[in-house]
Amino acid sequence: MPRQSRSTLLAALLALLIGLLWAPQVHAREPVPTVKAAGTFRNPLNTGPDPFMAYANGAYHLTTTQGGSIRMWSSPSLGTLLDADPVTVWTDTNSERNQHIWAAEFYRFGNRWYMYYTADDGVDDHHRLYVLESEADDPAGPYHFKAKLAPPNHADDFAIDPGVFQHNGKLYLAYSGINPYQHNGLNIAPMSNPYTVSGDAVALNADGGCPEVREGPEFLNRNGRTWLTYSTCDTGKPDYQVWMLSLPNSADPLTPGNWQQHSGPVFSRVDARGVYGPGHHAFFRSPDGTEDWIVYHAKTTASNTYGNRTTRAQKIGWHADGSPDLGSPLALGATQDLPSGDPGNGNYWINDDGRSSGAGQIAYQGDWNSGTGCGAQCFWSDDHWSDRAGNTATFTFTGTRIALLSVRDTGNGFAAISVDGGPEQRVDFYGSPRTGETLQYLSPRLASGTHTLRIRVTGEHNTSSTASFVSVDRAEVYTD
Repeated sequence: MPRQSRSTLLAALLALLIGLLWAPQVHAREPVPTVKAAGTFRNPLNTGPDPFMAYANGAYHLTTTQGGSIRMWSSPSLGTLLDADPVTVWTDTNSERNQHIWAAEFYRFGNRWYMYYTADDGVDDHHRLYVLESEADDPAGPYHFKAKLAPPNHADDFAIDPGVFQHNGKLYLAYSGINPYQHNGLNIAPMSNPYTVSGDAVALNADGGCPEVREGPEFLNRNGRTWLTYSTCDTGKPDYQVWMLSLPNSADPLTPGNWQQHSGPVFSRVDARGVYGPGHHAFFRSPDGTEDWIVYHAKTTASNTYGNRTTRAQKIGWHADGSPDLGSPLALGATQDLPSGDPGNGNYWINDDGRSSGAGQIAYQGDWNSGTGCGAQCFWSDDHWSDRAGNTATFTFTGTRIALLSVRDTGNGFAAISVDGGPEQRVDFYGSPRTGETLQYLSPRLASGTHTLRIRVTGEHNTSSTASFVSVDRAEVYTD
């Protein structure tokens, strides 16, 4: 990436006016509003994988895989989920099921919520399925343990990714586990109530473009059919993707031949947008019930890695033949309209080149590089970077919180970050493999008003890094 060092005319005039001819170079631009912040949002919604989302009781509720517990983020607007403080809704002291807690999903049946998840004793092949029941009509709990979910013909077999669907008034459990086709293959079993499996599971021989995985089954019922979407290929691969089966409303889900295979992936990587491995998804409705949305995880690197999977959401549509149109995944950071009925938020962005969709700006001191070499890995395809100790980048913003998203790389080092001139916090911008628009820092909650956030290059790096660069790209400002 080319090295550039220039002062804007505005900075030069200001320096002359105030006589600060000794000062280091400062280049800043006035904010240029370009979007209506209150009606839009940008991904990511969360830094975790395996998302599930529901809108209830005036808020969106989101879970992602955390490993040792089930945590939930809740917010009245989709755009402020990244800003929300999580609530731990479940931990377990039972040593048979208190580790590797993955892929929680929650559904309302009657006036209670049921939380489905997988966990083990520390050994992956010991993963089994479990369900919790809420104490009241609230997806955020509290919950109590209700049951283990075990089809009689797979009572002691590996099982992950539970999901529940209704078909012709009956409940069914779908999950990924041992079957004749894959170690992680699609299975469906009948249920007599939300916490009881009432018969053997049947296996679905689903296509997927790769041999190893069929997981994360999810369901939509519309236009006379149940649509089963599922993820294929190992989730660490950039080709992790979504495929689809469907079933007529009149057909029995427990007869494998009744499921129709749809050809090819329905949601997959888009290299030009820097989106790799989109999958492990779920569906939710807009607050007013008029729109369908997908929530999913994806990465910004083509490397085979389980890291960097972040949660994103976007609106979906419907084809003329009645099938869901999932579209293609949008670039991380793409500005989207909020779901219909969302009350809105005051979020806005500040780009590293000074453009902003709200009352924000940035000023640099010292000799910073800038350019567009990062392409799809950066917001607006550009960023600033420096390894010179003492160089600073200062965001001025009006709001209550600020998030910094930028490139992590093998040549990055430590930044010292401070808010409103307060104590500095050391943040390591190193990452391997290189990833883009990674959440580097989320500030504490602040009193509503105008604040500054300063990023200082320390010139230091950890032992794994090859250099001490610090990248500056997008700031997301919250006003809630």
